[in-house]
Amino acid sequence: MGQQQLLLIVLGVIVVGIAVVVGINLFNANAVSANRDAVISDLNNLGAMAQQFYKKPTSMAGGGNTFTGWTIPTQLDTTANGTYTKSVSAQSVTIVGTGTEKNGSSLVQATATVSPTAITVAVNN
Repeated sequence: MGQQQLLLIVLGVIVVGIAVVVGINLFNANAVSANRDAVISDLNNLGAMAQQFYKKPTSMAGGGNTFTGWTIPTQLDTTANGTYTKSVSAQSVTIVGTGTEKNGSSLVQATATVSPTAITVAVNN
């Protein structure tokens, strides 16, 4: 083989290697983004459940205008998307969702603050 052919083979191998690395990075970034979106969706659903409990009268197993007594249903505290923990006070609930994908060195995490009229979600990382 001539030098020109060897040079083209080496160049081809380098280009394919770079394409593979870029593809892997894009796949990982997409996985993190999808997990973050799924955790946020779960937090919104849990927040809606908390608001429903708040508005339901105590005679119907609700909170009667208080969040006190609300718990995350056991089948939803750990899902394929992540794990969820709560902190309940009379007029607000804070739910922290920790995803399953690593964003850098830490897992994806978001926090939902639930009041009687609003659900606010903040992405921690």
